[in-house]
Amino acid sequence: MQFRQQALSKLQSPEELDLPVRFARPQGRLVLAVTVAVMAAACFWAVTGSVSSTLSAPGILTHAQGSYVLQSPVAGQVTGVLAKEGQALPAGAPLLKVRTEHGDRVVRAIAAGRLTALRAAIGAVVATGADVASVERTGGADDPLMAMLYVPGDGGASVRVGAPVDLTVQSVPSGRYGVLRGRVAAVGRSAQTRERIAAFLGDAQLGEQFSRHGRPVAVLVELDRSAATTSGYRWSSAQGPPYAVDSMTPATGSVHLADQRPLDWLLP
Repeated sequence: MQFRQQALSKLQSPEELDLPVRFARPQGRLVLAVTVAVMAAACFWAVTGSVSSTLSAPGILTHAQGSYVLQSPVAGQVTGVLAKEGQALPAGAPLLKVRTEHGDRVVRAIAAGRLTALRAAIGAVVATGADVASVERTGGADDPLMAMLYVPGDGGASVRVGAPVDLTVQSVPSGRYGVLRGRVAAVGRSAQTRERIAAFLGDAQLGEQFSRHGRPVAVLVELDRSAATTSGYRWSSAQGPPYAVDSMTPATGSVHLADQRPLDWLLP
């Protein structure tokens, strides 16, 4: 009954058209002003701002000329090992002595380089064409190290020559000595097969490892040199590790891609 009386009194009262109408409270105006300011700032950032991104890829420290696999030209039993892993070899250097049915034969290096793997030991029987060693081609003691990264095939197009690269080296604790600095020197034009990777690195297992998730694109990284560090290369820390880094050491590269405007994500 009370509500009915209120409704009747409302109908009998004048419409009060001369009174001002409040469309929003002061708190509502403040919220609206903040919303407009945030939207304006977001639009300005979308047009003038930039967002950086990185692409991570596995790789290995090596030299630009790669490696080769030395195969035995004769069949027989190994009776002598004439070189050690890690040794620098001139072209034609003796590696193995093999006893054949026609007498002792010497297996020699084809090209100068560093012996990275020796797959035959004394007493082993090798067949003609068997892999007996891997030799990394080098131009001399001053030949600088490079890094070869194997970027997933769909990410190779986003990598540009000259892009900065941070390398986490497996033999160097990054939490203590930081990361190795470098820049992209070259980007492969075609995807690499397992066989091509193995031929360049001189290791079939590495070929299998880097092509496990499909054919990657090879990205060659030139390392930044520094006379202030023991390794001879620039690190994110002041001194880097107190020892030299060797070739054929696994590394993971973080490639800095070109900055993008947020507006580009919205445009087709």
